[in-house]
Amino acid sequence: MTAMHLPGFNEAISVSALSVFLREWLETNDMLQDVRVYGEVSNCKTYPSGHCYFTLKDSGAQLNCVFFKQSRLRSSAPTLRDGMGIALNGRISFYERDGKLQLYVESAEPLGVGALFERLERLKARLEAEGLFAEERKRVLPERPEVIGIVTSPQAAALRDMLRVLRQRYPLARVILAPAQVQGSDAPASIAAALDALNEHGEAEVIIAGRGGGSIEELWAFNEEVVVRAIARSSIPVISGVGHETDFTLADFVADLRASTPTAAATAAVPNIEDWRIELLDRQQELGSLMEERLEELAAQVADLQYQLEHRSPVGQINNYRQQLDEASERMQTHMRHLLSIRAERLSGQTLQLHALSPLLTIARGYAVVRHEPDQRLITSVKQVQAGDALSIQVQDGSIPVTVREELGSV
Repeated sequence: MTAMHLPGFNEAISVSALSVFLREWLETNDMLQDVRVYGEVSNCKTYPSGHCYFTLKDSGAQLNCVFFKQSRLRSSAPTLRDGMGIALNGRISFYERDGKLQLYVESAEPLGVGALFERLERLKARLEAEGLFAEERKRVLPERPEVIGIVTSPQAAALRDMLRVLRQRYPLARVILAPAQVQGSDAPASIAAALDALNEHGEAEVIIAGRGGGSIEELWAFNEEVVVRAIARSSIPVISGVGHETDFTLADFVADLRASTPTAAATAAVPNIEDWRIELLDRQQELGSLMEERLEELAAQVADLQYQLEHRSPVGQINNYRQQLDEASERMQTHMRHLLSIRAERLSGQTLQLHALSPLLTIARGYAVVRHEPDQRLITSVKQVQAGDALSIQVQDGSIPVTVREELGSV
């Protein structure tokens, strides 16, 4: 290895000069140019260029790694994923721009599932056997919660995103923040305590527990048993919103609803008041149409009733009866005139007949009519009178009073 000499201790150099020195010093170390190292893959990202960047770690340290596309294809390396245990061959160098020590990978050999994921799978299997992930445990979220509890870091960008969504979608709801650490060794206990605090407070109707995206280590707190059990014992429905769409934690399995992101969790927690406005407008139009139809029906009924009233009105019936009365009166008068005419003709005939039989005609021919006074009884026989009876003898031009002097015998 060729030795490089730096300027004197008291002479300052630039960052670039020091970085170049470190890179050249590392690249001239034969042992570091052909190193084999093993550990667990974490925070693995493969870009469209085909280059893969990830962290290799164990329980005590971590190392930045770069696996260029050409080296991957040449070595027929397996597809890397978080949690994979792997042995790498490569060289150590210094990336001057970012000031990072990196392992430039030449080949990779899988060693199996990493210890972290093995522990996760064992915990998941045990909790699942207890029934903590069962679907029948899942509760229906309230449709219109008045109070929403949030468990996350007060400094998190995810909190701002959730508050923005809640304010836009459903400004009627009130938010209670239960601050918690969501990353680091103290995070699991902090998250569990925040969940318990919201349940003890008792005002929230639904709880959102989550944080934004990050590496698997940064999200790991939501895989810890203390957090899973805190969600399971919550009497308030819990929505998990941890990381991005592809991130899954044990909190997702035990929560009443798993959302792909914190923003999606806020969206799932509340209805969209804009949908209510649209629905209200639709209902208003529907109600207007129904009212118009109903008014048209009532108008038709009123017209029908008015028509029936006009035809069944007492005034119309009275006018009808009046006309019938006039017609009956006319018929009666005609009938009476006819009867009177017949009776007059009959009376005239009877008068003529009576006149023909009248005693006056007989008297006019020289005969007389004798009547008993004062009852005017007609005397037709001498046997009807006695001496002293007053009689009247009616002749053509008057009546002659007489008195019977003596009783007369029969003729």
